[in-house]
Amino acid sequence: MTNSTTRGSWGSRIGFILAAAGSAVGLGAIWKFPYVAGANGGGVFLLVYLACVFSVGVVMLLAEMMIGRTAKKSATSAYRALGKGYWHVAGWLSVLGVFLILGFYCVVGGWTIAYIVQTIQGTVLTTDAKVLSDTFSHFIANPTASLIYTALFMIITAVIVIAGVQAGIERICKILMPALFVLMLVMVWRSLTLPGAMEGVMYFITPDWSKLSIKMVLDALGLAVFSLSVGAGLMVAYGSYLSPETKVVNAGLWIAGLATMASVLAGLMILPAVFAFDVDPAAGPGLTFITMPALFAQMAGGQVLALIFFCLLLFAAVTSSISILEPVVAFLIDEYAMDRKLATILVAVVNYVILGIPAALSFGGGMESFTIFGKTPFDAMDFMASNVLMPLGGMFAATFVGWRVWPQIKAILAGEVPGAVQKVYWLLAAIVSPVLIAIVAVMTIKGS
Repeated sequence: MTNSTTRGSWGSRIGFILAAAGSAVGLGAIWKFPYVAGANGGGVFLLVYLACVFSVGVVMLLAEMMIGRTAKKSATSAYRALGKGYWHVAGWLSVLGVFLILGFYCVVGGWTIAYIVQTIQGTVLTTDAKVLSDTFSHFIANPTASLIYTALFMIITAVIVIAGVQAGIERICKILMPALFVLMLVMVWRSLTLPGAMEGVMYFITPDWSKLSIKMVLDALGLAVFSLSVGAGLMVAYGSYLSPETKVVNAGLWIAGLATMASVLAGLMILPAVFAFDVDPAAGPGLTFITMPALFAQMAGGQVLALIFFCLLLFAAVTSSISILEPVVAFLIDEYAMDRKLATILVAVVNYVILGIPAALSFGGGMESFTIFGKTPFDAMDFMASNVLMPLGGMFAATFVGWRVWPQIKAILAGEVPGAVQKVYWLLAAIVSPVLIAIVAVMTIKGS
């Protein structure tokens, strides 16, 4: 039996691109990007963000993809196979990072399912922001509901991963990603037809050059790099399923382009509606579960629009969560020759018990008073994964490509890009990217 048969492989190039883009287009692209862009100079931030995505971001993305494709293994096994000494530690950090992310991400994914149910029931549409805030607070503080919806989202994720790379991940992403973009376009059209919507559009795209600063550039860099799912070993695992014939650079540019398009559409979907109803733009769950339902309550056909909105959130959450679970499953398959079904069930159950339950109960049910360095279990997992492990993973991947396996990487690039581009890539991967990511990580940790 061949390695590709045992581990799985992508059935098509478009399937890989959609799955990888789905990994990048998560909830953060929808509830964080519009606010951050608007608050940091609008058009100026967009220009800097695009420059960061298609320079350092793509460099990091390609680094992980090429590590995986070269080794045909997940992160830990890939670093061990291609490197010497302690390089495999980078893979272990990646596995730990995605395991932590899975713990709290399934909680938020569960919230989207709950709000789809409540939207159908008509219980979350009101113009009273206090009622919506109380509704959200009471829901996440309800231990039974939180645990049930978290478990349900974990089960959905696990079922898809159990089905395999082609029959599960690729097939579902070929359905959900086009559906996600169609729903976003519907929401953008509706937002742009609202009275006063252009104020939100101008807030989003008009350059405010006074906001241009070193900090803003670093903020854009951090958002650009980590919005591409770089640093957690996700793309090492996805890259390991690529065929040798796949043009990696072209695929990477498509992935970055689709992820960026989703972020921009999110801005055009949310900010015009926010300004049309004179609401302060916010980031995070407050925007998604409080502000947006209040806006839908004021629109004709608001219940249908709310249902579309929460469905697209669920689609984004699922395409990301399967990419978060897959590297841990691939690790068990590669390291311990474990059956995919057994590996997936084991990871899902263990993660739910030791991380999912504490994360779900961080807002009520007994764990909210338990803190780790002053943070709830939910926030501690988020902080450790996003601000420590992912930056370290990104730095290791870039350094590994630039200094340890450059001959193999150069051979891949030689068939796709000119020599001058190869030299620029090496400079960005080996020197520029690790330094910039380290600076962003230190600034983020100091500011938290």
